Amino acid sequence: MKALDTNILVSFLVNDDQEQAERVKELFVQAESTGDRFFVPAVVLLELIWVLSAIYDHSRENILRGIHELSLMPILVFEDIEAVRQFVSESSSSGIDLPDLLIALKSRVCGCDTVLTFDKKAVRSGYFSAV
Repeated sequence: MKALDTNILVSFLVNDDQEQAERVKELFVQAESTGDRFFVPAVVLLELIWVLSAIYDHSRENILRGIHELSLMPILVFEDIEAVRQFVSESSSSGIDLPDLLIALKSRVCGCDTVLTFDKKAVRSGYFSAV
């Protein structure tokens, strides 16, 4: 199995470079026909959120829609898919920043009961504890 870098998923979702987007689509179509799958590390998902928000100015809803659609693709294997599903599910009703929510849920899946932080806004969410 091969892992994907953030720029592959950005190209697929944003289609900002036509040539690269076509190459990614071809890669994905080929994977579908051969049964290949690609690994998506949690850190790539975190970076994807940042890039879509900070660089492309996508709305929270648009980012969540894209992540949800990616999570449904059988050729993509997400690190801790349960955390990804919880992330998509809880993010619509939570006002917490998306990267913070992903960090908290990934930590819970790994057996942590809280995340220690200096971020007062994150602490108010209930997912984090103040140091």
